[in-house]
Amino acid sequence: MNDINSVREQLLSQLESLEDKKQILRANELRNLYGAIKDQPESERAAYGQAVNALKQELEEKVAEADAGIDDQVPIDVTAPMDANAEIPSLLPTEDGSIHPISREIQIISDLFYRMGFEVSPSRELDDEYHMFTSLNFPEGHPARDDYDTFMTEEGLVAPAHTSTMQNRIIKARLDRVKSGDPIAVLAIDRVFRNEDLDARHEHTFHQAEGVYVGEGITVGDLVGTLKTFLTGYFGKEVDAKITPFYFPFTEPSFEFSLSCPFCEEDEYCKVCSSERWIELLGCGMIHPNVLKEAGVDPERYTGFAWGCGVERLIMMKYDIEDIRHFNSGKLTFLRQFK
Repeated sequence: MNDINSVREQLLSQLESLEDKKQILRANELRNLYGAIKDQPESERAAYGQAVNALKQELEEKVAEADAGIDDQVPIDVTAPMDANAEIPSLLPTEDGSIHPISREIQIISDLFYRMGFEVSPSRELDDEYHMFTSLNFPEGHPARDDYDTFMTEEGLVAPAHTSTMQNRIIKARLDRVKSGDPIAVLAIDRVFRNEDLDARHEHTFHQAEGVYVGEGITVGDLVGTLKTFLTGYFGKEVDAKITPFYFPFTEPSFEFSLSCPFCEEDEYCKVCSSERWIELLGCGMIHPNVLKEAGVDPERYTGFAWGCGVERLIMMKYDIEDIRHFNSGKLTFLRQFK
């Protein structure tokens, strides 16, 4: 331990002459001590590491004591608002914060659907296999049930890959309403998780808005009309959209709902849509009769539609954001655009 004692004396001596005391915590001598831990005999490695940590803690305490004595004659109320005219050189005016774009747009989306007659409900960030798969007509052995495709806990719980896990709960909780002649109209918004290959359009964690509508005489026309009404309100203009037949276990018929890509430049390759000129925005369809039965609804009398839409994808198209990974990057240059 002689090398540690020698470095200790050296650093304490240097500390006295430093104007910025915190520099001592970044000294090469201290860094070299940490680097030498792996080179110690295995029987001495733990004690050596503890001695290095103790030295760093001693230096941190010395620095804190020195800092405390600089302006101890100026009482500061850290809970008080910043006074831009205060003559305290160590305090600088702070920048105003802002609401994260995802939080702000979720509120806008919720307000639009609320005005269209929908209730707004949160989803769950941890659920069970029944609501994730069985209640949604996923057959046994479906690939989505494998843990390499869906995030699962050791206890068998599921990190939902979609807010469709709420469909069964939403319908069951409102059976009396639909049976009395009033439709079920609910929007569930929350965070979801998928084992994705990350790129400009895909993240492992994002937000989804799930719409559920059930009543008598509900058709595909009602589904398309509802989505176009929402998208026109959200983008502030008529949308160029198309629906394409698709397959989901929980809807029949099922569709992909696409919007024209706003990032494409004529005759140039577009990395966002791979020059397909359309961006698949959401999956939708008429709720499968088996899903209605599982929730206690007679599919011979009642029909309904549902959709699941990625919130980040909506925001990207609204503000011409080219990469979904910006949202969770913590980049202030990106977030400041939304102040």
